[in-house]
Amino acid sequence: MTVSVYLLDDHEIVRRGLRELIETTEDLVVVGESGLAKEAVRRVPALRPDVAIFDARLTDGSGIDACREIRSIDPSIKGLILTSFDDEQALASAILAGASGFLLKDIRGNGIIDAVRRVAAGENLLDTRDARRLLQRWTADAGADPLMRALSPQERRVLELIADGLTNRQIGRRLSLAEKTVKNYVTSVLAKLGLESRTQAAVYVTTHGAQTRRRPPI
Repeated sequence: MTVSVYLLDDHEIVRRGLRELIETTEDLVVVGESGLAKEAVRRVPALRPDVAIFDARLTDGSGIDACREIRSIDPSIKGLILTSFDDEQALASAILAGASGFLLKDIRGNGIIDAVRRVAAGENLLDTRDARRLLQRWTADAGADPLMRALSPQERRVLELIADGLTNRQIGRRLSLAEKTVKNYVTSVLAKLGLESRTQAAVYVTTHGAQTRRRPPI
């Protein structure tokens, strides 16, 4: 069986190297590539590759955010996050985005090929004891945050659904709100919490688990 792969990286040389590496195999094929997150979010669901490789940091955003959005549209697409930085926040963000693997760019070529084959076969490389311990520790270490008190009950509901990986359209359907209204809520939530992206918001919910998930009084 041939495994189809999509490449998202804003460095053309990196994309070219990945493509050449993948095309040396008989069972993997590159079906598309892009250097911008917004282009990948538009093209990947239509191409429906078995695996998409996302660069974590892009000129127009985050590959982790792109992974989250694409998987909210089609969860059958497996995501591999490729990054130059080995930090816990990026790893936690990758887990929350539904990625199946988190790889450093200094990995050997055969390591990438092996990872693609494994996640295509249904294996989750992030379902490890260390990854679970990381999320548990972040949750356990989190204390009360006064910023949460600044959110309205509806903003807390929106924040919780962001953490569940829902898009603005899906949140609107869940809460019976217009998509534009949801977008305004998301902007407000990020501003009040001092965050810049939906991924950061999802990590925030994880690190402040109990108090964020507690339903506010109606």
